[in-house]
Parts: sequence; C-alpha cells; structure tokens
Amino acid sequence: MFNFLFSLFSNDMGIDLGTSSVLVYVKGQGIVIREPSVVAIDNETNNVLAIGTQAKRMLGKTPGAITAIRPLRNGVIAHLVAAEQMIRYFIKKVHNRRSLIHPRVVIGIPSGITEVEQRAVREAAEQAGAREVHLLKEPLAAAMGANLPIVEPRGHMIVDIGGGTTEVAVISLGKLAEADSIGVAGDEMDAAIVNYFRRKYNLLIGENTAEETKIKIGSAFPLAEELTQEVRGRDHAGLPRTITVNSEEIRLALEEPIKSILDVIKKVLERTKPELSADLIDTGIVLAGGGSLLRGLCERISQDTHLPVRLADDPMTCVVRGTGYYLEDLDNLKKAKRAVI
Repeated sequence: MFNFLFSLFSNDMGIDLGTSSVLVYVKGQGIVIREPSVVAIDNETNNVLAIGTQAKRMLGKTPGAITAIRPLRNGVIAHLVAAEQMIRYFIKKVHNRRSLIHPRVVIGIPSGITEVEQRAVREAAEQAGAREVHLLKEPLAAAMGANLPIVEPRGHMIVDIGGGTTEVAVISLGKLAEADSIGVAGDEMDAAIVNYFRRKYNLLIGENTAEETKIKIGSAFPLAEELTQEVRGRDHAGLPRTITVNSEEIRLALEEPIKSILDVIKKVLERTKPELSADLIDTGIVLAGGGSLLRGLCERISQDTHLPVRLADDPMTCVVRGTGYYLEDLDNLKKAKRAVI
C-alpha cells in the first residue's frame, strides 16, 4: 500500500546504464533523457565539472587539469564515484525538485556481471537517491523493449550490441534458456578503426572521429555502392593531416570485432536445445542496441548462421523501453520476474 502511494508521488524510472550512453524512462512519460555516459572531472579538486552531452564534447580535448572519463567499461562500473555522480545527475534532472519522495529505479545490467559488480551498480543508484533499486538482465530488457513474445513456450533470440558489451540470449517462457556476453561492441569497433588508421596511415585520430567514420561509411557486408569520407587527424610528425578512405577499408578494420560477435552468437546457438533451435528457423534473430545499426550487419549474421535476422524497431532504445515496461508492471511483478536480481 505504501509503495503504491509512493509511486503516485515519485518519478519512478527505468535506466539503460550503458557504456556509451544513458537513457532514462520515466513511468507514465516514456523516454525523457538520452545523453552520453561521460563525466568531466577536475584533477586538482576531484570536482565534477560536466556530465553527459557537455562532458562528451570534452573527450580528447581537455587540458591537463581536466579529465573526461567514461564511468562504465564493458557494461560495468569502472569508476564508482563518477558513476554515482552521473546517476545522481540524471535522477535530479528527472525530478527537478518536483517531488520529495525518492524514485524506484529499474536498471538494465549485462547478464554475465558478477555479484560484486551488481552490488556496485545497486550501491551507486542507492547513494544517488533511489528509494528502491531493481536490476533487470539486459537481454530480457532488450527482448521486452523489442516487443518479442518472450513468455511463449517458444525460442526467441536477441542480440543486443551496445557500446561496451554484446549480449546474446535465447529466451523462452520469460527466462534465459541460454545466454552469453562479450566485452566487444561499439567501442571496440571504434578502437579497431583507430588502430587501422595508425597502422596503415600512421595517422592518429580520436574516438569521436572513429565513431563518426563508423557511422558514415562503416559496414559489415559489401555495399552495392562503396562510400568515401575525408578523415582528419595528426601524423607522425605531429602535424594535422587529412586523408580520404572508403567503406571497404573500414569494413576490413571492423572485421575482428565483428568476427568476435559472430563467434559468441554461434556459441550460444551451439548450446541451445534442439527444440528451441528449431523455433529459431521461424523466429530468427532480432538485433538491438546502437551497434546493430552498422550497415550490412543483419546480412552478415544471416550469412554466417543461416537464420533470418532483422533489426528491432528503434534498436537503440530497446533496453530502456524494456526497463520501462517492467517498471510499469513493477507492483505486480508479472513480466520477466525471474530476471530481477
């Protein structure tokens, strides 16, 4: 009864606490925040100077006295204080002092993180002002957000490619029948592009430039018409330099992380029970997460697995929408209740 009354006066929220970005869903309102997972810190005072979009602009451009960091690495908290400050910032931004009652929070977490890492996420949210903290495994959250009928006695496969991790799961009867995760996703793709430019052109570029190149001309499968782009960086002599590259080169640069993602998908398929595997011939594989937007990725995965592959609607918001759907039904605990830790 008290929880029901509290929920009437607090802005309960679902959070996709990603390595690259944070998305926040508020009960009854939908997705209200989408900002980068970046915190800028003053090295001399340890004070937080900026969070989110403003801090992202500082990456690679800060003077020695300021450090712009990502509090999460591979889907888990790497810098506890910065993560707490970041979560606190987003909670306050949603509440905006309109409510004196602290919110209930549902947070999507990777399926393979340890109990220690789970505790770090929970404690960061509690210290940031959450009244209750519920942890929901990301594959289930992504599947719920993609509107897959996961409560059916039938196999459905979700591949969630975020910034720091790729989550792969076969789901049936609202549970993870098989699941695995790997610390290779969008950030590793960016790093692979940075390394390619350094090796082939002796050109140093930042992660923002690498990400922009991936988005503009990156692909996992040959394109009907290859693309080109000018890329600016710093050469071995320390001088600014501009080169022109094509999408075939970037595809080559991305081959290693893409192969790692394919390997974990195949590993989960190999462990899946025959009856559920048979279901996948019809239900196929659904891709979610920002990394799934890479051109030709559906075609490449389909070619390697011989299964139909499709993108979820609005794949970047699947996890946060899943936490939101769970949040809307939190009092009944009907949806994917065994996913809560």
